[in-house]
Amino acid sequence: MNNKLFDGFNRVSSKQWKQKIQFDLKGADYNNTLIFKTNEDIDVKPFYHADDFDELPNISNTKASQWKICQSIFVADVEKSNLKAIDIIERGAESIKFIIPSETISIDHLIENINTNAAHLHFELLFLSEDYIKLIKKQIPEARIHTDVIGNLTKTGNWFENFNDDFKAFSSIIKQTRSFNIDASLYQNAGANMTQQLAYSLAHANEYLNALDETETNLQSLDITFNISVGTHYFFEIAKLKVLRKLWKTLAFEYKANPNCNIIATPTKRNKTLYDYNTNMLRTTTECMSAILGGANTIDNLPYDAIYHKSNEFGERIARNQLLVLKHESYFDKVNNPSDGSYYIESITNQLSEKALDLFKNIEEHGGFLNQLKSGTIQRKIKESASKEQQQFDKGEEVLLGTNKHPNGNDKMKNELELYPFIKTNPRKTLIEPIIEKRLSEHLEQKRLKNEN
Repeated sequence: MNNKLFDGFNRVSSKQWKQKIQFDLKGADYNNTLIFKTNEDIDVKPFYHADDFDELPNISNTKASQWKICQSIFVADVEKSNLKAIDIIERGAESIKFIIPSETISIDHLIENINTNAAHLHFELLFLSEDYIKLIKKQIPEARIHTDVIGNLTKTGNWFENFNDDFKAFSSIIKQTRSFNIDASLYQNAGANMTQQLAYSLAHANEYLNALDETETNLQSLDITFNISVGTHYFFEIAKLKVLRKLWKTLAFEYKANPNCNIIATPTKRNKTLYDYNTNMLRTTTECMSAILGGANTIDNLPYDAIYHKSNEFGERIARNQLLVLKHESYFDKVNNPSDGSYYIESITNQLSEKALDLFKNIEEHGGFLNQLKSGTIQRKIKESASKEQQQFDKGEEVLLGTNKHPNGNDKMKNELELYPFIKTNPRKTLIEPIIEKRLSEHLEQKRLKNEN
């Protein structure tokens, strides 16, 4: 190859590009015409250039070529869940996440005949039990146990038992599993913007690091996993995952903890729609692509009909096949760091990092994450962000195709509902106000359902 191929072309600076664009605008204002501001208060420019950086970004150490295809199974029936797990592993799943509702579930029967060498097994328990976790680790030493007592508090408004007992059990479990989990998906699904999602995830994790006794727990050897929801803003979602790793590394350094973290990514529920539901497949595909390019370790896709249908073979097969196509036909497993070198993504990454770190510091200065949950500050800030996004949707500024733009008036869904797709209210006494997931299109869909013939 001729290394002098480009010698005949003069270097064009960022300033020269901007001047040319301003000339082509013929008097229109550059900032008002071509720059828009996101909900994270980040200005998105029409072009990015090497001149924007004092020094070129470091190469990331992610392994995007090694991401795993995951599928979740809620274990209501042990025998059926066991057969289902065996079947989906044969059909391409590389990880299984069992959601265990109670201690009556037999681990022996659940994993019977499952080739644990062929698939990574994750266990999310909807209860807190040291004995049950001991049983899992005895049967499957390499299993990943998702332990997140703060996650239960944010979702339900209550501890499993109480603060002291939950953290005592948490510390004991960590000694067995050498890992803990931060379920940050709730923040995105409830309407938090990306700065909030990142800062709250970090502050959530920081509560655990503060609680663990360094003399009894070797933080360097702990395996930390973040569960993240990925939204529709393609490049920003790529940057979000890169920022999470960057911020975790910064926080881990202060505690001499393991600087590496695992990321399990799932498409958001917030932009999923009841009407024109096939567009959900398009949304989840680009969201999974963002997760892969951002460096997620595991992708757990959301079936296109998950908000209104019970678990079913067709929807789950489509969700799994989307990932198989991305991996084996679209070659999304060939490059370790495909998003590196993009000036746009690197610029977003730097700005999100700064804003999220500032918000994290503010949370810590005001007593920490748990204190702000107790005072309702976190809930209020998420509601404010969600309300702003809802207004943008209602005005048509935030577009969901087939719902608030180009809707199909002949689309009928009243007889398709196997699940209630809207916010469920269950008045009960809680320690704090729980953080509630809500989809953008709920109110519009309720009106359409009411008006169906």
